[in-house]
Amino acid sequence: MSPWLLLAVSIALELSGTICLKLSEGMTRPIPVLGVIVFYLAAFTLMATCLKTLEVGTVYAIWSGAGTALIAIIGIVFFGESYPWIKIAGLALIIAGVVLLRSSSGGA
Repeated sequence: MSPWLLLAVSIALELSGTICLKLSEGMTRPIPVLGVIVFYLAAFTLMATCLKTLEVGTVYAIWSGAGTALIAIIGIVFFGESYPWIKIAGLALIIAGVVLLRSSSGGA
């Protein structure tokens, strides 16, 4: 399977874990806490698999950058978080950085 597809799935799992973290209400709700553990464990496992063929700097930068940008968007859309122009500009820069990193990486 493509390491880039595995990285995308890893990012989705990390997002799921972070959403569970939000829903856990300070790690006091057992089902979301279980989701945090399972999703993060799976996300890190897939990311480690990607590192067998892709560069660590590129993988981690894309994983963390895409995860940060996407969870901020999810926070705005689903949790009613604020979105001042400076936050939107920062998200745009993160997304641009992720695109540049991916385009600078050779095929794996």
